[in-house]
Amino acid sequence: MPAVVNEIVQTDFEMEVQARIEAERARLRAEAGLARMREFKKPVERTFTAAERDYVTILFGGLTWKHEEMIKAVFHGSGYKCENIPTPVVADFQAGKEYGNNGQCNPTYFTVGNLVRYLQGLEQQGLTRQQIIDNYVFFTAGSCGPCRFGMYEAEYRFALQNAGFDGFRVLLFQQTDGIKAASGEPGLKFSVDFGMGMLNALNLGDVLNELVYQIRPFEVNKGETDKVIQQAAKTLTDTLRDRKRWHVMDAVPSWAKPYLEKHKKVEGITCTLGKIADNLYGKEYVDALHACRDSINAIQVDRLRVKPVIKITGEFWAQTTEGDGNFNMFAFLEKEGAQVLVEPIATWISYMMYVAKEGAKARAEVDAPYRDPKWYELKKRAVNELLLFKKTGGLTVGSGMWTYFYHRTIKHMGDTAHHIVPQKELSRLAHPFYHQLARGGEGFMEVGKNVYYTVNHLCHMVLALKPFGCMPSTQSDGVQSRVVNKYKDMIFLPIETSGEGEVNAHSRVQMALAEAKAKARAEFQGVLDKTGKSLDELREYVADHPHLSHALYKVPHQEGLAGTAAQFAVHVSDLMDKDRAYRRRARVSVPEQRVA
Repeated sequence: MPAVVNEIVQTDFEMEVQARIEAERARLRAEAGLARMREFKKPVERTFTAAERDYVTILFGGLTWKHEEMIKAVFHGSGYKCENIPTPVVADFQAGKEYGNNGQCNPTYFTVGNLVRYLQGLEQQGLTRQQIIDNYVFFTAGSCGPCRFGMYEAEYRFALQNAGFDGFRVLLFQQTDGIKAASGEPGLKFSVDFGMGMLNALNLGDVLNELVYQIRPFEVNKGETDKVIQQAAKTLTDTLRDRKRWHVMDAVPSWAKPYLEKHKKVEGITCTLGKIADNLYGKEYVDALHACRDSINAIQVDRLRVKPVIKITGEFWAQTTEGDGNFNMFAFLEKEGAQVLVEPIATWISYMMYVAKEGAKARAEVDAPYRDPKWYELKKRAVNELLLFKKTGGLTVGSGMWTYFYHRTIKHMGDTAHHIVPQKELSRLAHPFYHQLARGGEGFMEVGKNVYYTVNHLCHMVLALKPFGCMPSTQSDGVQSRVVNKYKDMIFLPIETSGEGEVNAHSRVQMALAEAKAKARAEFQGVLDKTGKSLDELREYVADHPHLSHALYKVPHQEGLAGTAAQFAVHVSDLMDKDRAYRRRARVSVPEQRVA
């Protein structure tokens, strides 16, 4: 009985203490003017339903035109109405600042303002605001990361509301969820054909984007590269959009159809595997790749032009966009006589899978159902290992497949684009400076790529493009000062992008570029001195062997050399040394010159 009384007294005492705490908390809130404070609740998005697919247009943007054309073709081929928003310009940045919150990062202002101005353009064409809200939705990436990227969705809604488009729908594609749409709405259905089409679209966009920057600086006929790439992109988009969708019932013999109709599970599995194979290995798709490869290969190039190779890194959006959002930096670099080495989206996707896998490993001991099992408790240890495998096994397979299919696309498109750098190697190189699980921006990749491309002599200079005031990039830049201190021959330049300051940014790049150009010229002269051949002799041999001037002629990589001209000079010199007919002609011409 005394125990029950004590328990009641104790409970009453705790309740009184809690009541006093709540009363004091209420008093402090009232003093601070927070008495009416309410808990924030995420706005409920109006659904995008399957019934709306026939008249609702999906808008998206923010990538290169190559990627966007491929993605649009997949949407159209899957039965959706879709349009890509034009590349953002400075006016979009200003609109983003006008309608959005203060203190946002550069990509936020450009992309938010870009969407608002696009909708305003629709209104100017005669559509009412309600028609725009009902007949259009915006599809974009989302994140829960530790930077303002995690607030993009809220910023879109806030700016749209301020611009008079309250209720406009934003469909979010979460980075952490893969292709699982955050909206979960049936209006946007992720089928096998759609998913595999998007895989092909991203890979093709990456490869075409790199080929443009790989070939254009050396093209003999100015403007030919852009013209051929645009035609190649059209060939590929037509294929992605119009190709016949494979189905198992159309492919199997008539005697097998009754069995499949009776066994729906077998039909479903067979159909899924068949669709995957057809999307990746189908004759129509592969033939389109080869047709584009052949047309691109016909471009004539002069690889003996000495140009510094500039590797682009930095924040995802700033290093990808091709307009005012990064001061039109790629076009500026080419105009200044540089060769730009862009970063594929494939690397970013590989990074996300790698970090998810390593994060699961790091949490394995905490998440394990059995803590610190003894060495002889085999069952408990096996359960722990199985749980970890369930979390990491799929990521390992997925990462391997992603890399394989990207490299396969490269192979079918001439095999000259760069392969994905292994994330484990980037993490290893960055580890002395940056932990692999430190999140934000590109994480360890920005440091890892800077070291990787420098120590392996794959570029003359690394240019990191990032938004003004970007928190993760500021963190990375702080580390880069120590990296540059260790690698004395490294040329690294970080540029913060914004809606203004283009002249100043270009000026800074020009100063660093002068050093990179000198480095490239010295490298090429060293090759000429070592081979003992003049530039005229190399050009003469190339002129006699036209296939060496084809855009997709694969030049073997020479260790220790970064420049295209230097690597090509070594290769041509080796061909000359092995060419008996050339050596005979050379021996004959020497006496003739002496007689003359």
